[in-house]
Amino acid sequence: MENQTIIDHFEIMAFSNYTKNRSLLFSMYLFIYLIGLQGNITIIICVVTNVHLHKPMYISLSNLSTVDMMFTTSTLSKLMDLLLTANNSISYVGCFTQMWFFMFSAVTEDLLLSFMAYDRYVAICKPLYYHMIMNSRNFMLSLMSLWMLSLVNASFITLAIYQMDICHSNKIQHFFCEIKAFDRILCANTKTHLILFGEVVVGFVPFLLSLTSYIKIISVVLSISSMSGRKKAFSTCTSHLTVLVMFYMAGMCMYLKLPSEHLEEQDLVFSTLFTSVIPMLNPMIYSLRNEEVKEAIRKLFILK
Repeated sequence: MENQTIIDHFEIMAFSNYTKNRSLLFSMYLFIYLIGLQGNITIIICVVTNVHLHKPMYISLSNLSTVDMMFTTSTLSKLMDLLLTANNSISYVGCFTQMWFFMFSAVTEDLLLSFMAYDRYVAICKPLYYHMIMNSRNFMLSLMSLWMLSLVNASFITLAIYQMDICHSNKIQHFFCEIKAFDRILCANTKTHLILFGEVVVGFVPFLLSLTSYIKIISVVLSISSMSGRKKAFSTCTSHLTVLVMFYMAGMCMYLKLPSEHLEEQDLVFSTLFTSVIPMLNPMIYSLRNEEVKEAIRKLFILK
């Protein structure tokens, strides 16, 4: 039986050996954080203030922007503090609070992207039934349900990890408190792997729904005879598809990649993409590739 280690804090070990480039790394992460924050706040303001964007797709987009801000704030704030002050200590409760917000943000984004894919499927494949299927009541119930499901999932997983004994160390080989980082320090490694497997399954089900939706969308678009008709039909979902592909590619690289001798370095790269770069790029993609969002942003800043 392994001896339990009693601790009251954790040590975040990512970048702990970096002494010369801390200022540069801090500036880089601060830039990513501020650009992402500005872009997501802009999207939210545009959706709230422009009545033409009071549609399921754009209300979901504003929810996505809210989740992206939670993503970056929960993970990058402590990292930037670490780089700025060289204080890599995080309290026991603070670590699990960070884990909860990360889990909540990740699952909510996964479910939101899947829900938005279904919305595009209904709009393109069943246009005559769109307003009946995506009426205000159904839409709000679906939106509230996915937020509640994410809350319950994050609370269950975080509480399960919180109650496990720590045997090996209080050093976390990552830049934030994430489930995989606890594999090396928890006594119940098998249980941790089961929880991680469960989280992969939770992420995989919405992925299948998104994949199915877009297979049907592409099938319908390809059946349209005119090239202009195909382009018009598919233009309504290119932004979302781009975001969807980036999110799942980064997530799969983060959780499903093969073992490597450079595992820790890969984790840092893919985790940075997953938790900060993609949330920064999301509002840019929607503002550049969606005409209604671009028009709303022009009206917001030019005040037409």
